[in-house]
Amino acid sequence: MSRKIGIIGMGNVGAACAHYLVAGGFVDDLVLIDTNEQKVQADALDFEDAMANLPTHTNIFVNDYSQLDDADIIISAVGHIKLLGGDHPNRFAELKPTGDDVRAVAAKLKTTAFNGILIVISNPNDVMTSLYQQILGLPKNHVIGTGTLLDGARMKRAVGQAFGVDPRSVEGYNLGEHGNSQFTAWSTVKVLDHPVADLAKKKGLDLEQINHDVMMGGFTVFNGKGYTNYGVSTAAIRLALAILNDAHTEMPVSNYREEYGTYLSYPAIIGRDGVLQQLQLDLPQDELDKLQASADYIKKNL
Repeated sequence: MSRKIGIIGMGNVGAACAHYLVAGGFVDDLVLIDTNEQKVQADALDFEDAMANLPTHTNIFVNDYSQLDDADIIISAVGHIKLLGGDHPNRFAELKPTGDDVRAVAAKLKTTAFNGILIVISNPNDVMTSLYQQILGLPKNHVIGTGTLLDGARMKRAVGQAFGVDPRSVEGYNLGEHGNSQFTAWSTVKVLDHPVADLAKKKGLDLEQINHDVMMGGFTVFNGKGYTNYGVSTAAIRLALAILNDAHTEMPVSNYREEYGTYLSYPAIIGRDGVLQQLQLDLPQDELDKLQASADYIKKNL
């Protein structure tokens, strides 16, 4: 049985996702869809030119929604990242145009027999994930946003740099909206199995400054090159591979939490059936308050 993934939106992020999949040989079939026919055809040809120098082969299909009928996963990378600039950057700047794109894509997906897992990168992430689920009517556990999987990686990078360790030696979560109301749940963060709060006191580090740097990390990248792509595409493919491999991996992704009445990022167990289990963290009251405020902000903009 072949492994098939579709990517809708072949901008900088979608193209980075596609390259990751082709170069790694992770799928047998890859469907690329974009309204810019010339661009997506050029990407497909570029990938095919690369295959003679790769140990694996990937069948590539372009702008054919019928090929999504039997796809295991679809990744939505549609967006308008150029709208994020300004003195007060906010991912909700993309709300109207990306929402219109998501409605158009969802309408086309409804004409297919797709019944797999939908991964949403599009911003504002939690709102777009919810919008897809509402329009398509897929089970909530089959529609997942990348959420703070990227913010968590940024946190681990920042904390790792502060303490001189590899980011993979840092544990912990960023929770809530993938946006300005997200926060680092410092109660969950450990460095080499030591609570980060204790270590920060010894070194005189300001954890809230680190949290601010994490929150603004995407905008720093955006201001430097006009877009972000590598961090978020790596997060999306990590999530996709956990689904394909039925990995039962714990990840902080945007998933529907009944107690908050919305999609937001909170750790869950991910496998072939999407969200297999939702975890429950033992958070202090101040972090519970931040999470509720983030949930309220998401719902206000739905």
